[in-house]
Amino acid sequence: MQKIEILRQIAESGLVVVVRAETEELATSIADACAEGGVSVLEITFTVPRAAKAIETLADRSKFCLGAGTVLDPETARIAILSGAKFIVSPGFNPATARLCQRYQVPYLPGAATVTEIVAAMEGGGDLIKVFPGETLGPAFVKATLAALPHAPLMPTGGVSLDNVCHWIKAGCVAVGVGGSLTAPAKTGDFAAITNLSKKFLERIREARAK
Repeated sequence: MQKIEILRQIAESGLVVVVRAETEELATSIADACAEGGVSVLEITFTVPRAAKAIETLADRSKFCLGAGTVLDPETARIAILSGAKFIVSPGFNPATARLCQRYQVPYLPGAATVTEIVAAMEGGGDLIKVFPGETLGPAFVKATLAALPHAPLMPTGGVSLDNVCHWIKAGCVAVGVGGSLTAPAKTGDFAAITNLSKKFLERIREARAK
């Protein structure tokens, strides 16, 4: 899959589900529940034990545009890419990781929390900028940033919920990254709830884009 196609899929979906779990098996079960709810873009973080194996398992199923998250360095990025990850997400910008992703023509989504960081990330090779931590910045930060940088492709992660996802989209975000507010029911084994929440998030994103 070419880089432009991956970025298009992320943008068209509008939702990237961020999976953090205590085990590889739980991560894949969460992913399956998300797929039932219509999720097409998923990020497995490298805080998951045996994350590369989980990515490899899910990549073989071909259900998702599958990415790797919490990637701090080019070594981890390369492991993720060779395991089947189609995009790389970092909490901050790392130039060496950006170069590695460029070499393999894999989209790089680095985190940024200020306008200066956003500009530096775009100049350094960031394809889609992760506004992080979203819960401390808020949709107003995105709106203000886009007033000065209307060409900046932004995707918040952290603090995105069913109650505010429409505000992020209306502020101008290309997509949103959603973690615990969607995947939390996995702690009690309620995967049906994850499927239902996935459907609701996608529906609210569609509604926000239609207004």
